[in-house]
Amino acid sequence: MSTVSPKGAEGSRKANRGAFSGRNAFIFAAIGSAVGLGNIWRFPYVAYSNGGGSFILPYIIALVTAGIPLLFLDYAIGHRYRGSAPLSFRRLHRMTEPLGWWQVMICFIIGIYYALILAWAIRYFLFSFTKEWGDDPATFFTETFTHSVPAEEATFGLDFVPGVAIPLILVWVGVIGVLIMGVQKGIARFSGIFMPILVVMFVILVIVALTLPGSGAGLDALFTPDWGALTDSSVWVAAYGQIFFSLSVAFGIMLTYSSYLKKDEDLTGSGLLVGFSNSSFEILAGIGVFAALGFMAQSTGQPIDEVAGGGIGLAFIAFPTIINQAPVGALIGVLFFGSLVFAGFTSMISIIEVIIAAIQDKLGLNRVPATLVVGVPMAVVSLLLFPTTTGMNLLDITDAFVNNFGIVAVALVATVTLSAGFGALPTLRNHLNRSSSFKVGRIWQMFVGGVAPIVLGYILINEIQRTVAEGYGGMPGWFVNVFGWGMVIALVVMAFLLTSIPWGERSNVHVLDSDGDLIPPPILDRLVDQGRFGQVKADPTIAGYILPDLDERAVAASSSTPASTDKEELR
Repeated sequence: MSTVSPKGAEGSRKANRGAFSGRNAFIFAAIGSAVGLGNIWRFPYVAYSNGGGSFILPYIIALVTAGIPLLFLDYAIGHRYRGSAPLSFRRLHRMTEPLGWWQVMICFIIGIYYALILAWAIRYFLFSFTKEWGDDPATFFTETFTHSVPAEEATFGLDFVPGVAIPLILVWVGVIGVLIMGVQKGIARFSGIFMPILVVMFVILVIVALTLPGSGAGLDALFTPDWGALTDSSVWVAAYGQIFFSLSVAFGIMLTYSSYLKKDEDLTGSGLLVGFSNSSFEILAGIGVFAALGFMAQSTGQPIDEVAGGGIGLAFIAFPTIINQAPVGALIGVLFFGSLVFAGFTSMISIIEVIIAAIQDKLGLNRVPATLVVGVPMAVVSLLLFPTTTGMNLLDITDAFVNNFGIVAVALVATVTLSAGFGALPTLRNHLNRSSSFKVGRIWQMFVGGVAPIVLGYILINEIQRTVAEGYGGMPGWFVNVFGWGMVIALVVMAFLLTSIPWGERSNVHVLDSDGDLIPPPILDRLVDQGRFGQVKADPTIAGYILPDLDERAVAASSSTPASTDKEELR
């Protein structure tokens, strides 16, 4: 990355965005984002229902061929262009800015409902001491605690449930409070505290679960391989889907976090550590969860396949049942729901940070006002929509659609656009290799520009066909159309509307980075962007081009010049 003195930009503003103090702070924050609720309640059941022990093979292949390459892609964009998702994509090329706002809108949707699950986990952490859910955890959760209406009667209403609304307020106060402190004093510090606590708590939970009667049967169910499952394409799709959703790739988080790194940090080495740490925790979660489910199956006299499940049912119905029956049930409850709280909190602050960073860059705000401008309205929306009798159905459909048709779609469009549309991968590859211990080459480009789009396209088409044919969750068609498909379309519309709003003079679009250094030039095309060469060359905040004369002879002569160097980013 160029550190040349500004070209006539003496006195130019520096971006006041904050930064991580070093690699360790970044790694804790990145792992804190990646290790979330899905690691604990999604991976174990996905592995069990897709071949058991044999699922580990496609899972590792998906990690190596898609998860980590896309993680590197996010790191490269954010670290090179030193901005939030919209600003980094804009600096790469003006036409890719909508991708950044699309990611911001996805984080907005996830943030407003993710807080609800965190609020539930806090209440159940407290319930664990007294087993307040009684002898029927399922009825308690759906009727007594959330007062949820059945899925087939899903509608929109404002019948508030105080027992959910109060902890939800506390969640938002805590999240906003941490984010106001900034990147290092807030995000990094709390991730550095919560992640070690989470690991210690979950290791103790696993040890306790392994001592329960029937735990061995649960582990046999999880790890007994069904090698025939490897011939089923749905198993491979499940493996890639799990990797995409658990690594926090392609919706702005890792891009934003990497923009806070120092310029000489080891990007790929950090990415490998984050990727394999995330997967290691998922396997640890699988051991703990299925050891406990084995005990539950033995206690109730049911086969494993009747008690095994994932998601909300596993966390808030199956585990309270286990806690009721286990000899150290209260301890298991405290450890399990405490783990959900810590994992969920660090993930949520990373989700909201994507939006705060975008608003900071767009409006040129300092940390505190930017956090309040984002956090308070999001908290209000979250409190209006979700702590209600219809909140669980709304959470269910928004979660499914924003993941399956939001994250997957933006990842597909981004990989195709950057590889085939703008030929950006060689430049980003070179940036990764400048200071990284693990060098990437054409194989990385093949994974990002070839394997990832094919798998993402297959997943997206398959999910669209299935949902159109079957509907979703037995919910009314109008409800699915408005809060499912309507929300997905609104994300894209909002992305283009936000792109159309000009970047004002107070914004960070034409300022030096946080260190006072120049911003690397965009990736321009000799034919498409001929009119922009002069603008870029005249911008005092952008590192200089060796620009060709735009006549036929000069263009022909320059065609032999490498397409990606420190001084030239012409394609």
